[in-house]
Amino acid sequence: MLKIAILGPESTGKTMLAEQLAAHFHTDFVPEYSREYLKDFHGKYGINDVIAIAKGQQRSIDEATKRDKEILISDTEAIVNKVWCEYVFNQTPKEIEDLVQKQDFDLYLLCDTDLEWTFDPLRENPDLEERKTIFTLYQKILNEICANYFIVSGKGDFRLSHALEAIDNFCKGESVLLFR
Repeated sequence: MLKIAILGPESTGKTMLAEQLAAHFHTDFVPEYSREYLKDFHGKYGINDVIAIAKGQQRSIDEATKRDKEILISDTEAIVNKVWCEYVFNQTPKEIEDLVQKQDFDLYLLCDTDLEWTFDPLRENPDLEERKTIFTLYQKILNEICANYFIVSGKGDFRLSHALEAIDNFCKGESVLLFR
């Protein structure tokens, strides 16, 4: 099973890309668990909520791994929660660090900040410079864990074709386009 995780700052097209890739490969994708967790949430979330979200996302990924599919696509994973904790709370709980280390994705698609931020009640970082800072945190963590990752950029169909090219090159063993 080829396991692909899609991550990046908010409003960078992660969910749309996950949906498009799932349609292209005739498979399902693991949705972002935080949306389910926070849909009826009132008040300010805390670090324990981020831990619960990370664990819920991992449960969803584990369940999807049990399905007999050639490709697993996950719209976010534990690195998203690690970045969230580092950026918002200036710390990362051991539970989230452990989940990051436990993951075994083959390829990460890191969505660039080249899309316009769009309002969503769950989003909180509309400033482009802030989103770029968060993007840099993703790169730092991916480099620290020596992950295979590719930065996906472009608008519309080009963004999808950029991701498909990265996946194709990865499957062919051509790591030239991958960042490490």
